[in-house]
Amino acid sequence: MTTVENGRLYGVGLGPGDPELMTVKAARLITAAPVVAFHSARHGRSIARSIAAPYLREGQIEEALVYPVTTEEIGDYRAVIEEHYDAWAVRLAAHLDAGRDVVVLCEGDPFFYGSYMHMHKRLAHRYPTEVVPGVTSVAGASAVLGRPLVERDEILTVLPGTLPADVLAERLAATDSAAIMKLGRTFGTVRDALERAGRLDDAWYVERATTDRERVAPLSTVDPDSVPYFSLALLPSRVHESTASALRGKAPATAAGEVVVVGLGPAGRDWLTPEARAAVEAAEDLVGYGPYLARIPANPRQQRHASDNRVESERAEFALALAAQGRRVAVVSSGDPGVFAMAAAVLEVAAEPRWKDVPVRVLPGLTAAQAVASRVGAPLGHDFCVLSLSDRLKPWDVIAGRLEAAAKADLVIAVYNPGSQSRTWQVEAARELLLRHRSPDTPVVLGRDVGGSGERVRVVRLADLQPSEVDMRTLLIIGSSQTRAVERGDGGTPVVFTPRRYP
Repeated sequence: MTTVENGRLYGVGLGPGDPELMTVKAARLITAAPVVAFHSARHGRSIARSIAAPYLREGQIEEALVYPVTTEEIGDYRAVIEEHYDAWAVRLAAHLDAGRDVVVLCEGDPFFYGSYMHMHKRLAHRYPTEVVPGVTSVAGASAVLGRPLVERDEILTVLPGTLPADVLAERLAATDSAAIMKLGRTFGTVRDALERAGRLDDAWYVERATTDRERVAPLSTVDPDSVPYFSLALLPSRVHESTASALRGKAPATAAGEVVVVGLGPAGRDWLTPEARAAVEAAEDLVGYGPYLARIPANPRQQRHASDNRVESERAEFALALAAQGRRVAVVSSGDPGVFAMAAAVLEVAAEPRWKDVPVRVLPGLTAAQAVASRVGAPLGHDFCVLSLSDRLKPWDVIAGRLEAAAKADLVIAVYNPGSQSRTWQVEAARELLLRHRSPDTPVVLGRDVGGSGERVRVVRLADLQPSEVDMRTLLIIGSSQTRAVERGDGGTPVVFTPRRYP
């Protein structure tokens, strides 16, 4: 009778999420294994399997170890989960007894809060076993943050977020650097502990490090309701930051500083040009209106200088002063910086003799007018003008005169800054003025927050334009006598275009 030699059990670390961060050995073992086991939630999706997917092959036996609970509240969680660990060990032992090697996949490192260790303690004394280490989530988070965890004699403490707030606060106050795991529902407790320990301003939040869903932000700015389990908090090295700051302070006075005025486009990263993105990423200082700066991913290498939207000259002077000290400064604007935005303000201040040696560049961005026009078709297909209804920097009689001139010239008109909480009458006045020269049926496009989460685009008749539907984040495109609005078969927003031929 032939005796079957037992299979070998492998605990394989997959790293923090990027399949390319797996070791060569891990990839080889996954591909060669007759049996691959992985944990998953009840919905069937497994993060571990998705990381290992490039290395799986046809014909392998897959054992899904499905957790009975994930975030639900149950009476005796430990008893329930231990029963499942026992059952899973029996399933894997059947393969090992039959001589089949078994690879158990584990995110991060198998022995660092790893799910594999529960199989290891049940099976390693009975079968030949090998553990393949992986890059931990802490190492991955530190890498994407761009900040070392410890330097010199510093002490790193790794803590689970499930500890009570007072215990966490005590441990955080006593250590140099820290990584806090298992966030999710514990985020509020962790944040309170960091604040209690006086470390909140130093803390960073890293979510799904090294994946395409990676997110990095100062922890104090994070919404607790947005925090998943696969995230952690980091207190990086204080020694490194202090020594790095000292080295930056030794930069020669002749360092080449400059101001680059950058257009971010109308919304998120997809609307940002590669040239503008490169300028933002290369900057040491970011200067701009707070909500615009918030659209740029946090980078601990950079200093952010947010200000109110009504202090453009002061903002420009501040940016030029930084550049004069040798800093690379990006002044950010929504849309295009040369269209009712920061380029003119910076260049006006830079024209003063004291700033003549500070280089200033302007990088274009996609305008709000272009973004709104694209949502309905081509209303800007022929001659058009762009004007602002804001009377903060010019009197209303000038605005009215320009509106009337554009209306008489039969130009399509893109209207910026049509209304705000303090300016409630201009839209109605503009509509009545335009109706003297335009048909009541003239198409008007209302585009709000195009590209953002609150996007809303409508097409109405000029006679039906309601001031109550317009605010500071709305842009209007008012058609000419030739602009057409055509209903489509899907019943959605009409297509609006202005023919390129004029009668």
